[in-house]
Amino acid sequence: MTDTIPLLIDTDPGVDDALALLMAFADSRHDVVGLTIAAGNVGLAHTTANALKLCEIVGRTEVPVFPGSAAPLLHAAPDAAYVHGNDGFGDIGYTPAGHHAEQEHAALAIVRLSHVHAGRLVLVALGPLTNVALALKLDPSLPTRIARFVTMAGAVTGHGNITPSAEFNVFFDPEAAKIVFEAFPHFELSDWEATVAHGLPHDQVVAWMHAGGERARFYEAISRKTREWSADRRGDDWHSADALAMAWVLAPEGAEETVTRPIDVVTDHGPARGATIVDWQRQLGRPDNATLLMRYDRDRFHTLVREALQTV
Repeated sequence: MTDTIPLLIDTDPGVDDALALLMAFADSRHDVVGLTIAAGNVGLAHTTANALKLCEIVGRTEVPVFPGSAAPLLHAAPDAAYVHGNDGFGDIGYTPAGHHAEQEHAALAIVRLSHVHAGRLVLVALGPLTNVALALKLDPSLPTRIARFVTMAGAVTGHGNITPSAEFNVFFDPEAAKIVFEAFPHFELSDWEATVAHGLPHDQVVAWMHAGGERARFYEAISRKTREWSADRRGDDWHSADALAMAWVLAPEGAEETVTRPIDVVTDHGPARGATIVDWQRQLGRPDNATLLMRYDRDRFHTLVREALQTV
C-alpha cells in the first residue's frame, strides 16, 4: 500500500472536466486509479474519446477509462454542446488517442474498485450521476467502502444554470441524483453557486496557459470556444465548476466555509425539475447528509489551476 490516495473520477469531459482532470493528474498526493465516463456535456462516444485523449496528453495511458451510461436513467435530457463544442473539446479536430477504453461498464468498475481500495477510495463525480446511481443499484453497500464522496452538483439556493432553478448535472438525470443523495449517509457537494462565487480571471488563465507546455497548449485550444462564450455572457471571470470541486478534493484544507444540511432533488416534470432542495432550517427532521462548499481559499484555488496548466 502506498501513501497516495486512490482517486476514482466519474466524469463527462467537457472542457471544465478536462481542467479538473489536469489538476488531479498533477497532484502527487493522489493517484488516479480510473476514469468512469458518462454522457452529459456531450454524448458518450465523445466524452470517452476526450477522456482517453486527456490521459494521452498527460502521459498516463495506463489509467483505465470505463465507458458507462449513454443516457439518463429514465428521461432524455439536453446536452451542453453549445458551451463545450459538439465534441465537448471545442471542435478543434484533435487526433484521437492511440489507446482504447476498457470493456467493463463504468458502474461495474466503480463497484469493483471500491473493493480493491476499500476504506481509502475517494470517489469524485463531475458529471451527471447516472453511473454512480447504477453502481448503487448493483451494490447498495458501496458507500461503506468509500472514504470520501465529492460531487459537483446542484444549485443550493435555486439559482440554476440550465433552468431557472436547476444546475446542469442534476437536471440531466435528477432520478440518478436522488438515488445517490439518498444512498450516501454523507457526501460533499460543490454546487453551481459556489462556482459563480469563485471565478477565474480570464486574463490570468490565458497568461498561465501561455507560460505552460504541451498540456497548457492543448487546454488553451480546447477551452477557447468555451472561454469566448463565457466572456460574452459572464464578464471578466471564467467559471470552471469541476475545477473548483477538484480543488476541494485535492486540498480540502482550502475550504474556508462549509455548511452541513439535508438535501433532496425534485424529480417532478415541471419548472422545478432537477432543483436541489436544501432544508436550511432542518424543518423536515431529516438527517444532515450533505456538506456544502460555501467558500474556498481563492489563492489556493488559483494556484492549483495554474500548477496543473504548467505541469510538464
